[in-house]
Amino acid sequence: MMDAWRVQRISAMILTLCVAVHLGTMIYAVHGGLNSATILARLHGNLAWTVFYAVFVLAAAAHVPVGLRRIAQEWLQWRGRSVHVASVVIGIALALAGLRAVHALTGGPL
Repeated sequence: MMDAWRVQRISAMILTLCVAVHLGTMIYAVHGGLNSATILARLHGNLAWTVFYAVFVLAAAAHVPVGLRRIAQEWLQWRGRSVHVASVVIGIALALAGLRAVHALTGGPL
């Protein structure tokens, strides 16, 4: 099992790349004159974007719970197994909600 420090650092690297690609693509699309309907039409059924956004979501779902657990431990003095369980539940909820959104956005196989 990978320790929380590594999970957060690796997911941060993935998130950095994903955010840069997402923002760059959005800026390019908007400056290219595309509107939201056109962008959504291009995303729908596109396997590459489905995989990209699924990786983006999973990286966020791995990254966020680690940070929240540390905040709960340091600021709220929340210790023990319950803080770990709560952070895992949050991560799973984020992953499920995010993957559902990716499926709705792309119509891809998730």
